[in-house]
Amino acid sequence: MARIAGIDLPNKHADVALTYIFGIGRTSAREICQKANVDTEKRMNDLSAEEVNQIRQVIDNEYTVEGRLRTQVSLNIKRLMDIGAYRGLRHRKGLPVRGQRTKTNARTRKGKRKTVAGKKK
Repeated sequence: MARIAGIDLPNKHADVALTYIFGIGRTSAREICQKANVDTEKRMNDLSAEEVNQIRQVIDNEYTVEGRLRTQVSLNIKRLMDIGAYRGLRHRKGLPVRGQRTKTNARTRKGKRKTVAGKKK
């Protein structure tokens, strides 16, 4: 089992397996394979140690992935909250950030429903 960027990659096609690394999607995975001269149809267990090292070098030199990327994203969110930007306030309140409606839906961000008692006469 190949290990790249601290992740054990499954025995799938090279371009699919690389998507298990945080920060690498299908397009980036195909570009990495192309730059490393690796056939995307080959499975990870069929790759030679040299091919895996080439993939590792391309990722290290040209991409921000895993821990460093997670840190960068969290610092960006923290900066938005610190400067009091609208997006930062939405993050702080746990509401949708990108303009979605909240009257209905938005349950993933808002959490479980909280019942509010009706008015008493």
